[in-house]
Amino acid sequence: MSRFRTVSRRGLWGLLALLIIGLLLPEGRHIPVQGAGRHDWHPQTFWYHPWGKSGVHKGVDIFAPAGTPVVASSGGLVLYRGDLSRGGKVVLILGPKWRLHYYAHLQSIADSGVWLAAGEPVGSVGDSGNAAGKPPHLHYSLLSLLPMPWRLDAEAPQGWKKMFFLDPTRYFRRSDD
Repeated sequence: MSRFRTVSRRGLWGLLALLIIGLLLPEGRHIPVQGAGRHDWHPQTFWYHPWGKSGVHKGVDIFAPAGTPVVASSGGLVLYRGDLSRGGKVVLILGPKWRLHYYAHLQSIADSGVWLAAGEPVGSVGDSGNAAGKPPHLHYSLLSLLPMPWRLDAEAPQGWKKMFFLDPTRYFRRSDD
């Protein structure tokens, strides 16, 4: 029984250490479309309602010519590369602060490793998925795996989800413009 407690304590301390390390890792916070600035997205698209089948737009659409390079906004572990019905060609990266970076509607996906540094290629701007026939753009969402209950919004549609979704434009460095 005491051996089980020792293993459990070690496991708990290990998880706690992993959580803290993830929170302390520095973020890159670059605008993920090469050459883009604040003029390339509408400032009120985050949490815009009504928005298709999802009801609320939980990210930002950054417009650029098809084929424009998309780079990692922040470094992280690539969790998924592939196709989804709505997102089309997508990449999902787990970055610092336990945040998921979701890149959707890509024209192509870069053939890179499982770990990307901020600024490394993710793919290129496109119109895949439910963006087909619309102007090429990158849909970029930033999602926290650690809930932030103070962000709840009872007035907004799906406002409870605001404790997980972050407005990506507030996290981009000003020098990127």
